[in-house]
Amino acid sequence: MAKTLRISTRNASFQQWQALLTNRNKRQRLGEFLVQGVRPITLALEHGWEIRALLYPDRQALSRWCRDLLDRADTTRVALAPELMRELGGKDEESPELLAVVGQPADDLDRVPLGPDPLVVVLDRPKTPGNIGTLIRSADAFGAAAVLVTGHAADPYDPKAVRASTGSLFAVPVVRVPGHREVLDWVADVRGGDLPDLQIVGTDEHGDVDVADHDLTGPTLLLVGNETHGLSAGWQEAADRMVRIPIVGAASSLNAASAGSVVLYEAARQRTRRR
Repeated sequence: MAKTLRISTRNASFQQWQALLTNRNKRQRLGEFLVQGVRPITLALEHGWEIRALLYPDRQALSRWCRDLLDRADTTRVALAPELMRELGGKDEESPELLAVVGQPADDLDRVPLGPDPLVVVLDRPKTPGNIGTLIRSADAFGAAAVLVTGHAADPYDPKAVRASTGSLFAVPVVRVPGHREVLDWVADVRGGDLPDLQIVGTDEHGDVDVADHDLTGPTLLLVGNETHGLSAGWQEAADRMVRIPIVGAASSLNAASAGSVVLYEAARQRTRRR
């Protein structure tokens, strides 16, 4: 049976969990991050993520969902003083009912599922954790196989990214890759195997063709650029086609997460019509 600990002071364990909220290097070194919310924690369990500990407020009534999850999960349970839960939850008005310490999976491109006609999203050097989480959520909603985060980028395990994904982080493989060259080596291997027609499609406001006029039904690597500078020169050179989203009004461009979501929707629309 899983053991239960009680913590009422800011001891070493608490300080370690607190560091996970703000210290990217600590998250990376420990290979774990904090998650809160019914849906995200439930999805983490359902999709087999490593739950290293479950934290809950000590001596407080818990919901049936929380009690059932604590009973079901075979992991360390920690009853924290409510004020310490509140600090970890980042809320002044109330203490979260449950927090999970979740292990990070390996950043391995072998985690990308290569079924028929996969749609894989590449986020090139995203700077905003919220944009990463939003794109992961859209990738999940519109049937993408995986999300690759390349280059010097914000952390997909930042609390803002995890929160913005609303649990989709646990349903869609997300892999951090040092740069475009490593992804292109992987593409070469894939093209030499079962997916010789894998296309690389970049998004840019000055693209060659409207996104609705380009075929996105086959195996596709979809590139979404940095919020300020767009796609790197390396990715632009590697792309087989650059597509644009036609826009009107005073806006000069779309937010990166919005643009990526639009193109993902178009890919899903085309694929649904093909079936």
